[in-house]
Amino acid sequence: MLYKTRGIVLHSIPYNDKYSIIYMYTESFGRVAYLVSRTRGKKSNLSRALFMPLSVLEMEVDHKHNRDLHRVRETKSCFPINELSSHPVKNVLALFLSEVLFRVVKETEPDARLFEFLYQSVQLLELSDKGLANFHLVFLLRLLHYLGIFPNSESIVQNSYFDMLNGVFVPEIPMHKHYLDKPESDAFATLLRMSYENMAYYHFSRHDRTQIIQRILEYYRLHLPEFPEIKSLAVMHTLFD
Repeated sequence: MLYKTRGIVLHSIPYNDKYSIIYMYTESFGRVAYLVSRTRGKKSNLSRALFMPLSVLEMEVDHKHNRDLHRVRETKSCFPINELSSHPVKNVLALFLSEVLFRVVKETEPDARLFEFLYQSVQLLELSDKGLANFHLVFLLRLLHYLGIFPNSESIVQNSYFDMLNGVFVPEIPMHKHYLDKPESDAFATLLRMSYENMAYYHFSRHDRTQIIQRILEYYRLHLPEFPEIKSLAVMHTLFD
């Protein structure tokens, strides 16, 4: 049966000589895998250029609930992503964020709030010209809301320890090794106040930003046990001074 939906490209892998599997997070169906022709000839009505990481598409799809792979009949961009494809920093950011999403967004049920967050985030990344060095930090922290594992910000007090295992700030060192010391905890509390609107006002050294990303991903790994190493992280570390 044919449906119309919007979708965001997360990942693609070759299926055989003729087709690729495109994993997308859709507005109507949640995460879906689509079989898309790799043909570049005139007979193909689906341009491979449309399926870049974080592309946001309007699609007509053949969706059958008893199948693992579905078909895209027609598609077009919701908005151009010229910057994401040509700007070297934005291109790496798109690769990194799409890899994270591919690993953490597993739900096959739609979530309108999550889709809207992703849609607006991609738009902002395409249009932003300030604070790019912090965009992925804001994204990773805001995404925690939609995964149901955002830290308890009401527990924030100065000179406390952030208990990463339980997602709370506590006055004493936890009885396990997964916590931040007091300076790290104060810095993390500050990060939780960062947003797309104010991200340009936060400044970190490359070393500090590397440490921040590592800690955030450690938090993901603690709460999402199947969360793997992110391959594009090494490239991310080379981007910002």
